[in-house]
Amino acid sequence: MGKITILPEQIANKIAAGEVVQRPESVVKELLENAIDAGSTKVELIIKRAGKVLIQVIDNGEGMSEDDAIISIQKHATSKIKTYDDLNAIRTLGFRGEALSAISAVSQLEIKTETMQDEIGTWLRIDGGTEIIVEKGSFPKGTSIAIKNLFFNTPARRNFLRSDATELKHIVDTFNKIAMSYHNVHMQMYIDDDVILNYPAGQQAERIAQVFGDAIYKSLFKVEEITDYLSVTGYIGKPSLLKKNKGDQYLFINNRFVQSKQVNHAVFTAYENILEKGEYPFFILFITLNPEKIDINVHPSKLEVRFENEKDIYAFILTVVKKGLSEYDLVPNLSFSQDSFSDTIPTRFDPSVQVTRNDFSDRPSFVKRPPAEIRISDQEIDAIFGSLNRHAEIRTSEDGTLPPLPFDFPAPQEPQVQTRVVQSSPPVNDEIAPDVFLVQLQNKYILTPIKTGLMVIDQHVAHERIMYEKALHMFDMNLPMSQQLLFPKTVQLDPGMYLTIKEIYEYLFKLGFEIKFFSKNTIAIEGVPPELKSGNEEEVLLGIADEYINNQKVKKITDIKDNLAKSYSCKSAIKAGEKLDDRVMRLLIDELFSTSMPYVCPHGRPIVLKISVDEFDKRFGRT
Repeated sequence: MGKITILPEQIANKIAAGEVVQRPESVVKELLENAIDAGSTKVELIIKRAGKVLIQVIDNGEGMSEDDAIISIQKHATSKIKTYDDLNAIRTLGFRGEALSAISAVSQLEIKTETMQDEIGTWLRIDGGTEIIVEKGSFPKGTSIAIKNLFFNTPARRNFLRSDATELKHIVDTFNKIAMSYHNVHMQMYIDDDVILNYPAGQQAERIAQVFGDAIYKSLFKVEEITDYLSVTGYIGKPSLLKKNKGDQYLFINNRFVQSKQVNHAVFTAYENILEKGEYPFFILFITLNPEKIDINVHPSKLEVRFENEKDIYAFILTVVKKGLSEYDLVPNLSFSQDSFSDTIPTRFDPSVQVTRNDFSDRPSFVKRPPAEIRISDQEIDAIFGSLNRHAEIRTSEDGTLPPLPFDFPAPQEPQVQTRVVQSSPPVNDEIAPDVFLVQLQNKYILTPIKTGLMVIDQHVAHERIMYEKALHMFDMNLPMSQQLLFPKTVQLDPGMYLTIKEIYEYLFKLGFEIKFFSKNTIAIEGVPPELKSGNEEEVLLGIADEYINNQKVKKITDIKDNLAKSYSCKSAIKAGEKLDDRVMRLLIDELFSTSMPYVCPHGRPIVLKISVDEFDKRFGRT
């Protein structure tokens, strides 16, 4: 007799059950999904001893006939798909036909079900074996499935379960995920006979507030983009919700909770430099697309998903989240509490202050323009070129020469009184109000009043943000503008620096650098970006190259455009300690709030802070 034999069906069933039923939470997920697929408007989950003693799901769905109830616990029994084509366009949560069969192999299963049309229902029991006991009775319309003594016949699996608290946490997480995606279903959860969670049917926003509480809900921004091919709705978190773990990312595709590294990366990228190393944003996103464009039949857990066109999905999510972030005021509030001055606590957006979309009223009064759009349409491109022409006409003087750029102004003479109200200085544009004072503090920070108090702006990182976005636009537009040097600057470099500059010269040229390369590691700088001050061309160029190398090695920035834009903005921005006149400060603020993300610099540092009048009142004893 040979050594290879066919396993008995009971043993094979228990092995197969391990793929579907890994812990009590797995059972909860499968039963809740079946209840939703049955068209239920109310679902109850009853848990005892963290699911080890009892897991029961009661729904008011369509119910099952006696024949269907008996077949439902067989292998590969399902009403969700019938043909191969159905497998390529799955529209239900369940479809494999494995859940009840697998669960019945490792538990004592009991089903009570009755359809809307029948007067008598079916009571079915199976105790981890093959014998099925069927009785008739009168039951509530719908289906009740009770799973008792999970893993009673597989003690090794039962011994590997975690503590009751841990298993219960997994169950609650799964219950909440399904509750979030089906806000139109009334869902209740009982733990040891007590109602722990009760979510009445309602709107999506109401369900999010029910699951996470009002405090979290007020710290969320709504995002929405509806197209014929792909739609995204949901919520993204304020910077105050950034955390050091990956547990607060919720992605639903066609109302199914899934995990996708591509989507997560797109969201993380959209948050750009708001994220510090090791931080993760909070988001709840619902993606709707044609089921034929995705594959969810990847793993028995049905958590993994594959997209037909991952690049399109990635770009769409990135754009939607970036646009969502740009439509809200993300200026953090600074309070005078003891914690706010701790060296270890970063300044954060106040989670208790709810903001509304496109509300940017709490800014300097001369800043009127909305934040820049993330996507550029044909009309916007025309507008950009049109504004460039008008700008050229305005800046050209009578003799045909161009005046210096705003940040090329020589340092003003030391004023007798630095703090003053500007009465009637010429506005930079028609939107600037002439009566708003600006104060430059220690030649580092710009102070200006806003509706709720005082805004403080770091001039260096503000200009960094402006120059960073300008650099990215120059890379994309591919229209380099260069200021020719009267006398080219010849520089002798070490071999490493020479090769680095040569490697990135394609992008340096788009920024406005014109360089000739000679033998013996020598270069000649013939042109520079117009924004650079005369006399420090060599210093800026070498600084950009040094920063570029550092970003690659230390910060692991692999995107060459992003890396070089950050390097360029860091080295070309105005410095802390540099005096600015009122006109330049106004232009700086105006351009800052025209960027897509005026709240943090490309390296993640805050640009602006707000100090409310209430905080001043507290310090002066007015409250």
